[in-house]
Amino acid sequence: MMTLDTLRAARAPLASFAAMGVLWGAYAGMVPATKAQLGVDDSTWGLLFLCSSSAAVFAMLFAPRIGAALGGRVLPVVTFAMGLAFVLPGHMTQVIWFIPCMMLLGMSSGSLDVLMNARVSAIETERGLHLMNLSHAAYSFAYAAGAAATGIARGFGLGPAAVLSGVACVAMLMAFLTVERDGRIPGLGRRREDRAGALGMLPVVGGFVILIAFLSENAAEAWSALHIERTLGGSPGFGSYGPALLGLTMGVGRMFGQVLVARLSESVLLRWGTLVAAAGAVVAALAPTPLVAYGGFVILGGGVSVIAPVALALIGRLVDPRLRTQAIARASMLGYLGYFFGPPALGGISSLFGLRIAFGVVALVLLGLLPLVPVMLRGRVARA
Repeated sequence: MMTLDTLRAARAPLASFAAMGVLWGAYAGMVPATKAQLGVDDSTWGLLFLCSSSAAVFAMLFAPRIGAALGGRVLPVVTFAMGLAFVLPGHMTQVIWFIPCMMLLGMSSGSLDVLMNARVSAIETERGLHLMNLSHAAYSFAYAAGAAATGIARGFGLGPAAVLSGVACVAMLMAFLTVERDGRIPGLGRRREDRAGALGMLPVVGGFVILIAFLSENAAEAWSALHIERTLGGSPGFGSYGPALLGLTMGVGRMFGQVLVARLSESVLLRWGTLVAAAGAVVAALAPTPLVAYGGFVILGGGVSVIAPVALALIGRLVDPRLRTQAIARASMLGYLGYFFGPPALGGISSLFGLRIAFGVVALVLLGLLPLVPVMLRGRVARA
């Protein structure tokens, strides 16, 4: 159960998760306005996400080295850098300048993603706590707040530059909450046994589970606002509440997951989460009105919310403690390919067939998790 001591133990990574959530929530809520500001079509907009996603995957390769170099200051420095990067894209009106801004977003977010998850896993092991669902819930609630605030701001006529700059300042202030007396992350150095493959297949299979969860989650985040406003005729700004509801539901789902993880097996949580998320994607795809689409995104968010945290917690628990950060980095890097493929894939499908078909494809992809779950649970624990 969650107590005040649990919150104190997780305070620093919780702040990093929340900072990332509020930034990407605002960004998702501003997608229709940013896309219009750049004057690009669906397929081009999807390809622009490749810039941030590919940069994030590249940065994940070096995240352990960055963490080792910064030591106990790693979360404050990288969280602040991420906030600073989000100031830039809202000011860009030409694609040529937007691309490097997206790359900076990806590099800072990708590095922080690995490091904050590794810090949570280390605290879980040191103190015998369940923190992964709680931490990801902080991301989701902050994401919902960022998207909802963006919807309100758009209603008052504020554009990408003002909104993203303001939210970036909030995230930079939150970076100061990540300061710890000893925030070092064990196991960041490169080891000979890592190169020899001692991590085994667990991070690979777990990474594919996370990949599908992230692909589905980010596809909904990136395209739900456009689906509501364009496909279903929602008013401008109304679509921003699609990502907001998705994030809010994922936050609630992860808070329940924080409780359920102590009572149900990981297998049960992963399977039911998959089925519920796929059902939500189908509802969103077939929705006749924005209200029904909101319901679909609520169901999708509730189901997908537990998948990545449970997979990351399993990896952190099953792998040798000395290899934990490397294992999480490897699984996160593979999982982040979901962010890499999700938005551009849906952009291409949307250009050819429309967003209804695109969300139907999301449902099918989610069902691909079902055969992976037993394989992951049978994964051999790496030996040092």
